Amino acid sequence: MFTFSVIEVRAVIARGLIDAAANGGFRNPHYGLLPGKDEGPGLWIVGDEGVYLLSNGKLADGQKALVVYAEECDPKINPDYWHYKRRCFGGDDGVVFIDADSLEAMLSTHPEATHLRAEFATETMQLSVLSRS
Repeated sequence: MFTFSVIEVRAVIARGLIDAAANGGFRNPHYGLLPGKDEGPGLWIVGDEGVYLLSNGKLADGQKALVVYAEECDPKINPDYWHYKRRCFGGDDGVVFIDADSLEAMLSTHPEATHLRAEFATETMQLSVLSRS
């Protein structure tokens, strides 16, 4: 399971929208193999060196996307991040697109939510919200 602050989730989406407006749209998470698929407002959950959210707006040359690590899988604060990533995301690198409108609809039905939780199984991902004090 991976946990992200709702405030940071919304910041990643907002940054993607800003980047898309400034630079001509949204990036394709499928390395160009599926043109047009998942090229809309949203964010990516990326399993790589840790697990993180990434804004998906196109970037200007040299510009970096906004990245927010999962609380459990940030290499800067969790020395066990590599093992955790392999156990909960898998050994391979990967990208999962989450549509901004669908995510915002889920968050808006739970205004008390403070965190987004993503859980991965072999072929699925389940998103849920939780409230922490």
